[in-house]
Amino acid sequence: MRRGGRILASILRQLTECIRADVTTTLDLDEVARELCSFYAVKPAFLDYHGYPGAVCTSINEQVVHGIPDNTVLCTGDILSLDFGVELEGLFTDSAISVAVGEVSEEKQKLMDITRQSLMIGIEQVKPGHRLGDIGSAIQKHCEQNGFAVVRDLVGHGVGQKLHEDPAVPNYGKSGQGLLLREGMTLAIEPMVNTGTWRVRTLSDRWTIVTEDSLPSAHYEHTVAVTAEGADILTLEE
Repeated sequence: MRRGGRILASILRQLTECIRADVTTTLDLDEVARELCSFYAVKPAFLDYHGYPGAVCTSINEQVVHGIPDNTVLCTGDILSLDFGVELEGLFTDSAISVAVGEVSEEKQKLMDITRQSLMIGIEQVKPGHRLGDIGSAIQKHCEQNGFAVVRDLVGHGVGQKLHEDPAVPNYGKSGQGLLLREGMTLAIEPMVNTGTWRVRTLSDRWTIVTEDSLPSAHYEHTVAVTAEGADILTLEE
């Protein structure tokens, strides 16, 4: 999983380097993702997963997750969420980042910053003897204190032998509650955070999930392992 996670992180970085405001389409990025998977000899985990047609989920602005790559051009001021997973030798890793396309508004930049910070704050709670509620509570508290809302209908998950495994890992909750964390668990922690309401809806394509009020959303994710020393982030290049 660590080897797969490093490859995944490298692919995400290279995808962000391909973005050219007002030129690049989300389909361009999907094609690059497929090429990089071939280069690194990994399988794109999302492709054909329950019928999903892309290798990478590309979600723009009010799109929270599961946006389908198409001919939409990325415009200056957009937030783009790239959610991606790979399979290497039968083991899965999963990660996501949000990217500013050109210069974005202060509000959008703050949304991305707070969401990324909340992920790391949640990861700090990953250690044997802590509970899932400790992770969700830390994420929720940081986001809400900064004026943003955590999506409730979508959560993180276990990951490893399958792309999605038990347990569900909510980005909200109460500390001291939920499943006890044990050494050896591997979790995908992924706060999805909205500017306005936490409520979401699904578009007619049956995949793309958007904010109910059409305000921007951001998304960050890491695959982590629970170790005796705490969280070991597996989806980093180094």
